[in-house]
Amino acid sequence: MHPVLETSWPDGEQPHPYEISAEFYDILQADEDDRRVRHLYGPAVAKARVGVLDIGAGTGRVTLLSLSATKAGVHAVEPAHAMRAPLMSRLAALPARQRARVSVHPSTLSEANLRGVADLAVCHNTIACLPPAARRSLWPAIGAALVPGGRLLLQLPPERVPAGESVHTLATRRLGEHEYGGHMVMSPAGDRIRARFDYWVRGGRAAPRCHSETFWMWPGTRADILTDLRRHGFDALPPHHDSAVLAAVKRQRE
Repeated sequence: MHPVLETSWPDGEQPHPYEISAEFYDILQADEDDRRVRHLYGPAVAKARVGVLDIGAGTGRVTLLSLSATKAGVHAVEPAHAMRAPLMSRLAALPARQRARVSVHPSTLSEANLRGVADLAVCHNTIACLPPAARRSLWPAIGAALVPGGRLLLQLPPERVPAGESVHTLATRRLGEHEYGGHMVMSPAGDRIRARFDYWVRGGRAAPRCHSETFWMWPGTRADILTDLRRHGFDALPPHHDSAVLAAVKRQRE
């Protein structure tokens, strides 16, 4: 048996979020996420005229969709260095006319202090990982970044803490001599959800590798999130074509 390298961080002590997952995200999850992003947000992005705000841009699925589907400017907000690095590499490879329309903000949206830069904000695969205090600071920051009448599309978090453990197996992919795979384990942890990603690499001449990274998620119902949004100047729009997304609009005036 080859030795297996285990990499994980104690609860609450992870020094650099996504430091482990950034290596594996594109090879194991990006294709599926790209299809989902186009399904969830493609029609709305194509209608943006002022700008698109990508909150929690990650490696850039919503940002790249926006640059290809509209001529508007794009603001990509991504505070995690590990995810921002592949995002920047992708943007650097684009034609100059597209690079000129995108700005990357290496901070939270509140810290970016954007004002009236977009008529569409997309918050994909992000809100679930924000604790309640961070969510409360996010709503007014979105409102400030949107023009009156601007829309918000927000992928909802799980509504409740799961009763038990569940396992989702990630697609297996081959890259040269190596095979990559993994799975996500979701389990209850008090009022939070523990999402542990286990990755493995096999084949080739090196010893097999196994890495693990844990993320924390906070549940929230559609009704509760909409109540918070209304307090910060938003109203609900008709239901989105996918129930995983909440659609809201910034009021024209208070």
